[in-house]
Amino acid sequence: MTSVYEFKVKKPNGEIISLKEYEGKPLVIVNTASKCGLTPQFEGLQSLYEKYKDDGLVVLGFPCDQFNNQEFDDIDKTTEFCRLNYGVSFPMFAKIDVNGDNADPLYKHLTTEKKGILSKKIKWNFTKFLVDRSGQVVERYAPTTAPEKIEEELKNILI
Repeated sequence: MTSVYEFKVKKPNGEIISLKEYEGKPLVIVNTASKCGLTPQFEGLQSLYEKYKDDGLVVLGFPCDQFNNQEFDDIDKTTEFCRLNYGVSFPMFAKIDVNGDNADPLYKHLTTEKKGILSKKIKWNFTKFLVDRSGQVVERYAPTTAPEKIEEELKNILI
């Protein structure tokens, strides 16, 4: 069975890293957008990260511009916006596609492991995936699911 730790991703500066860096840690993986009505979810994601990072939790943010062009063209503007407006200190990565032919391999894996209600496609910004310490996708949450609503299930994988 493939683990999310087997994938490589690109940091905002273009450096490629392996998700093996997070091996053994529970993850919340989320596609983000800076100019979306759901953008205030950054606060809840940051809150979860701060509350549980000492227990190993890492939130991984992947900016995406596939939904009504709601992300800055410049990744530096994205990371600065997130830091200044929402205090984001969890890792943010380079802008990616989450659907289609150019979808990032990590997202192809995530959507194969946990399909949405009617399809495996990501429907909007702030779709969240909960990943356990072994790198297995345990849950997928709709964009409108507030980060605090996933806390109970998150606690179960922090044990």
